[in-house]
Amino acid sequence: MRFLDRRDFLKQSAGLAGLIASGYFANDMLAQGTTPAGNAGGANERLNIAVIGVRGRGLDHIGGLAGRHNCRVTHICDVDSAVTAGAVARVQKGQGGEAPTVVTDMRRLFDNRDIHAVTIATPNHWHSLAGIWAMQAGKHVYVEKPVSHNVWEGRRLVEAARHYNKICQAGTQIRSNPGIRQAIEFIRSNELGACTIARGLCYKSRPTIGRCEGQQAPPRTMDYDLWCGPASNAPPRRNHPRNGTVHYDWHWIWEYGNGDLGNQGIHQMDVARWGLGKMELPRSVISIGGRFGYVDDGETPNTQFAVMDYGNAELFFEVRGLPTPAYRGATVGNVFHCANGYVAFTSYNTAVVFNNDNREMRRFTGNGDHYGNWVSAIRSGRREDLKGDVLEGHLSSALCHLANISHRLGRQVAFDRRNGVLGENREANETMTRMVDHLRTNNVAIDKVQLTVGRRFTINNQNENFGDDREANALVTREYRKGFVVPARF
Repeated sequence: MRFLDRRDFLKQSAGLAGLIASGYFANDMLAQGTTPAGNAGGANERLNIAVIGVRGRGLDHIGGLAGRHNCRVTHICDVDSAVTAGAVARVQKGQGGEAPTVVTDMRRLFDNRDIHAVTIATPNHWHSLAGIWAMQAGKHVYVEKPVSHNVWEGRRLVEAARHYNKICQAGTQIRSNPGIRQAIEFIRSNELGACTIARGLCYKSRPTIGRCEGQQAPPRTMDYDLWCGPASNAPPRRNHPRNGTVHYDWHWIWEYGNGDLGNQGIHQMDVARWGLGKMELPRSVISIGGRFGYVDDGETPNTQFAVMDYGNAELFFEVRGLPTPAYRGATVGNVFHCANGYVAFTSYNTAVVFNNDNREMRRFTGNGDHYGNWVSAIRSGRREDLKGDVLEGHLSSALCHLANISHRLGRQVAFDRRNGVLGENREANETMTRMVDHLRTNNVAIDKVQLTVGRRFTINNQNENFGDDREANALVTREYRKGFVVPARF
């Protein structure tokens, strides 16, 4: 279904009416956009929280909220019954033995007026829709990164938060660390001179996920149709010895994930944009890369860099899934290039300032509590108190999606014909050279493989798309399955 077709269709009623008719939500609840319990927020009032998705990040949500900040995790939700026991035990550990109720279908949580807020740690393709449904049912939301699977639905998530007046925190937890916040303030003060290049790095080793033959069976313990949700219900085509046919490796499949740019890299993309002080998408984007070093069932690039032009500054992002040394002290982090030196973000909580002679000038460090910040904002009722408001999460997630669209619509080029694809951009060409050297170091025979040179796109910031380019705009959104359609307006 094309974008405009879906919008016109939804305008006439669509998805939400179907949910009302099916009894998933109470009609009066949807009409009000809230519930009595959903308004809980007094300093001495306990918050009841449901955690959705508990195999990975959801366990961290439990650790940060169960029995803390005057919160109780009263419910956990996962479509795979094999992963819930460990989550129940973690809740009990944090809550003095108090066990949560276990639910398979998240929609049953939204109809429960005793739940004030939900956290979402599902696969990426569920993030926006789950968040929207929760806010329509009067719940406050904490949604993992990236906040969306595509640009269009991320903007709808922001609109839902504003329309229903709900506190929606993006899971970009670096933003709550005081050391990082101080470093960003330092960069934006121009004390080190103007910053013209912000570089995000995701140098994180990702071994092959293996190669299987044909369709595989999902786990018997899983409601796979519900796991697919907004995505197509196609049999999995991967089978990792540890992760099996569905779990985790969905990150490397376009239908569900966004590659490491949208997995780990979204954190560093967010810091890069934050440091530049940009609250909009760039003028243009181009991605260069590919999947090198092995042949497996993964679809997304394991080696990639993107260049995003903001006019007075550029944002570079690098993904390296093969072993690689640090760049200026950072592996999973950021480097801001300023007139009189650079700032290296070497971890989630530490940034180091160097002058142009590579002499350390200053160091910022310190941890924060992103979950606590979310709870405090719920109680104050002020989204301005959030360190990672959903709008920030949307913009940074969208940058990842734009770069991936450039890659997906790119052309295959022999490595010996790469010269000139980046024009006269000195920093971009230097990044390309380092990437090629990195591949050679990992014994990639670059004379026998091809490089994907993405299309260079101009961005229409007002509409958050590619203007009149229908092929590219088709990837700004997706076709949603009946019953799992992201609403076009509120």
